[in-house]
Amino acid sequence: MSAVLQIRDLTLGYPDLTLFRRLSIDIEAGTTLAVLGANGSGKSSFVKMLLGLIQPLSGQLTWPRGRPHAIGYLAQMTEFDRRFPIRVRDLVAMGAWQGFGLWSGLDRAGRDRVAAALEECHILPLADCPLHTLSGGQLQRALFARVMLQDAPLILLDEPFAAVDQSTEEHLLSIIERWRHEGRAVVLVVHDLSSVLDHCNQVLLLGGGHATHGAVESVLAPERLVAQGYLSESQAAWMFRGPAANQVRRHA
Repeated sequence: MSAVLQIRDLTLGYPDLTLFRRLSIDIEAGTTLAVLGANGSGKSSFVKMLLGLIQPLSGQLTWPRGRPHAIGYLAQMTEFDRRFPIRVRDLVAMGAWQGFGLWSGLDRAGRDRVAAALEECHILPLADCPLHTLSGGQLQRALFARVMLQDAPLILLDEPFAAVDQSTEEHLLSIIERWRHEGRAVVLVVHDLSSVLDHCNQVLLLGGGHATHGAVESVLAPERLVAQGYLSESQAAWMFRGPAANQVRRHA
């Protein structure tokens, strides 16, 4: 695998708060990186930094293949206003904005791509529905379809399974798995230990002023989860003993 993005000696934070220091990782093609941490640990700030919306306090980001013309991005559901007066197909088509001409919309091939993405996300019958009529799960499927149209080598997903049911989550995970097999790098911000870790081969754990990166089995150790504020000692004791431990070990 080759690196889509190389991060060296990264310190991230704000003038009055340092979130973590000296992170060095390669985000490689064909990798799904889970970003874990308690609230306020820096997960969303890390994504915004990758998007170029905020600058690190120090460190270097290198794009060995050159910075991609597009980075696929799915923001948290709370950042999206579904009252925006457009149809589902128009929302999805926004993912291909670079294919629009100055005086025209998408061509036939572009419209076919929109339809294919809607169908793959199981919402083609909703193509002409206004956004405010969608459930949370339907909207999330539409946002995934929009990311498909971006056709990006790096995809950033910030809490993509909030407010969706288990069936929708499983379907969206299958799309993420396909992206990985296509050689895309996926950065997946999640809040809790869940079945999503079965689909990730790298973990970045944030918290306690530190950033720990590595394989799932090496990062998800109880003492590290406690030290970085992800679990309390009582939570770790419960999760790593008896029947509950089997579920955690399956993810790790």
